[in-house]
Amino acid sequence: MGGGAAHPGHGHGGGGGPLDVWLPALALLGCAVGYALTVRRARRRHPAQGWPLARSLSFAAGLVLVAVALLPPLAPFAHADFRGHMAQHLLLGMYAPLALVLAAPVTLLLRALPPGRGRRLTTVLRSRPARLLGHPVTALLLTTGGLVPLYFTPVYDATMSHPGWHWLTHAHFLLSGWLFAYVIAGPDPAPARPGVPARLVVLGVAIAAHAVIAQLMYGGFWVEVSAPITEVRGGAEIMYYGGDLAELLLAAALVTTWRPVRTPRKPVRTPRKTHGTRVRPLRRPREEIRADPRTLPKSG
Repeated sequence: MGGGAAHPGHGHGGGGGPLDVWLPALALLGCAVGYALTVRRARRRHPAQGWPLARSLSFAAGLVLVAVALLPPLAPFAHADFRGHMAQHLLLGMYAPLALVLAAPVTLLLRALPPGRGRRLTTVLRSRPARLLGHPVTALLLTTGGLVPLYFTPVYDATMSHPGWHWLTHAHFLLSGWLFAYVIAGPDPAPARPGVPARLVVLGVAIAAHAVIAQLMYGGFWVEVSAPITEVRGGAEIMYYGGDLAELLLAAALVTTWRPVRTPRKPVRTPRKTHGTRVRPLRRPREEIRADPRTLPKSG
């Protein structure tokens, strides 16, 4: 980490060119239109169920967060200042994915598809590769484990020097963040998703890993980021506090999905009611009658 090194993003326009603005804007607009059309089709196929407005608003909020991260003024600032990059990272990797996951896009797609295609999609979700990809440990390695090579090797400087790699980094942040939020607290079906206690453990590991990485970055230990010390420390603070807030929101979303398993109680048998039938009294055995002094004849 150089004390006065220039930021490597100064060499290729800094995300302010026409393509850097219009391509993500058109992509986000296409996602919004596609989601709206899918909602319309799902409502037509299942008019009684409809589709919750809160899901649609959550998807819109996720798209807005992605737009804030990829469009001016944050995108040019992220190319010129490491603190802007870290804010971009949090929006793409943590906040936007949670909002998109809470929109339940898989459930919406299953409602909109015909039964045959819906069954094929369910088969894919239950396949072995999907179970492996949808495991919490896999999602943890992709979203949190990817931070180590990015900031503690020359990968970050390389991505800032090549626009293609830079966009691949954005895609990795968004997709891995979506996968982690989906596995931990998504309302969509996930066949490989473990119970809530196991997911809380994985989330706790992610929180601890983010804290350690942010502290190492703030102290300048093994960091390979060509930016001034003040920028790197500011980015570490954004990662530390902003990441804590995002993970608290994810934990809150996880707790809301907790449905404790209640063991059914054994039914208590009640005696049958007799309707108009005469219940005969129980007769004592003859031995008891003979032994009872009240039944013996009185002597003269």
